[in-house]
Amino acid sequence: MELSVVMPCLNEAETIETCVRKAIGFLEEHGIDGEVVIADNGSTDGSQQLARAAGARVVPVADKGYGNALMGGIRAARGRYVVMGDADDSYDFTALMPFLEQLRDGADLVMGNRFKGGIEPGAMPPLHRYLGNPVLSFIGRLFFGSKIGDFHCGLRAFRRDSILRLGLQTGGMEFASEMVVRATLAGYDIREVPTTLSKDGRSRPPHLNTWRDGWRHLRFLLLYSPRWLFLIPGLAFMLVGLVAGVALSFGPVRVGDVAFDVDTLVGAGAAMVIGFQSVLFALFTKVYAMQEGFLPRDRRVDRLVSWWTMERGLVLGGLLALAGLTGLVASLLHWRVNNFGELDPRQSLRMVVPAATALVMSFQAIFASMFVSILHIRRREHPPLTDAADEAAVVVDAAADRVAAEEAEQAGRAERAAEEDAAEASAGASGGER
Repeated sequence: MELSVVMPCLNEAETIETCVRKAIGFLEEHGIDGEVVIADNGSTDGSQQLARAAGARVVPVADKGYGNALMGGIRAARGRYVVMGDADDSYDFTALMPFLEQLRDGADLVMGNRFKGGIEPGAMPPLHRYLGNPVLSFIGRLFFGSKIGDFHCGLRAFRRDSILRLGLQTGGMEFASEMVVRATLAGYDIREVPTTLSKDGRSRPPHLNTWRDGWRHLRFLLLYSPRWLFLIPGLAFMLVGLVAGVALSFGPVRVGDVAFDVDTLVGAGAAMVIGFQSVLFALFTKVYAMQEGFLPRDRRVDRLVSWWTMERGLVLGGLLALAGLTGLVASLLHWRVNNFGELDPRQSLRMVVPAATALVMSFQAIFASMFVSILHIRRREHPPLTDAADEAAVVVDAAADRVAAEEAEQAGRAERAAEEDAAEASAGASGGER
């Protein structure tokens, strides 16, 4: 079978029949060997019966959620290619040929673009049209290097085996983002075709919740991009903290009428610590995600981790700790020079803050090197131990089987030889009679 049209369904009695008939009409008009699969997520309004009556195959999916319903339908699909679309009559299931043509041409994933194809007035809320979709699609392109203009279009087509190979995990509305992100990271051939969006045919409110589902999309994009979630903010904090710390270590800095002094130096030290911790979290997240297969291998991270062994981490942490302790000793000597009396904070903090910052970062580096080493501990499957008597019995049984097979073969050869001799004797007797 070439094509399966999969529609998630939860109480779509008002529109499900129309959508199924449109999809079946498309298959019949173009002579495509295909089917319509309704992934029902627990409808209570009779949607299942209406879909079956219209000619669809209904697959019940117990786990609630948009993504769960779609994955249930995709797994149940029999077609080599799958088109997925909402069952609310907002997408035109009679105009699927551009998607199929791209799949036949070798694409792994074909996305619809509603902004290029046309959005009917009232079909998409202004907040989604002018803020939500454009911003989230921009973030997706920025974070992952995707070229897709409409990350959240519900009408898309793909090779079934390619999408199943990704092992998609999300069960909610963010499934739409995960599919694009994971396909991009896997290096799939992703293309885009214009599609239209019409006002849906339902009288009830949509299942989509603007703020909840928008946050789930953004949350997913952040969690799948350690670079933008941890690394870039961490490097920015470290850069600001380092520049400010070095400048303020030698004295106050004035910018116009504003003076920056030891209070800002304390903030610079905190920025260094926060930034360093964020960078380490980027490394932890990347290593873990690569080990578990959530993110593809990154050669730069592999090289860094192979170089940064626990021993090197301990050395680096030890050097930072030594620098911090040296600074603290210097501050104690400064206090001793002042007979352990009251000190001028503008002088003492210029020694204490950098020293404390180095000391904190030393322990961060040491613990980080240990944690990365833990992440690289791999499970090994050892062969089960066998009893010597059992092993000997297996060898004896195998030898007995070989002997029995050889005896049977010899008996067969003897029987065939006897049959041949009998045949020759019978032929000789017949010749003598003639």
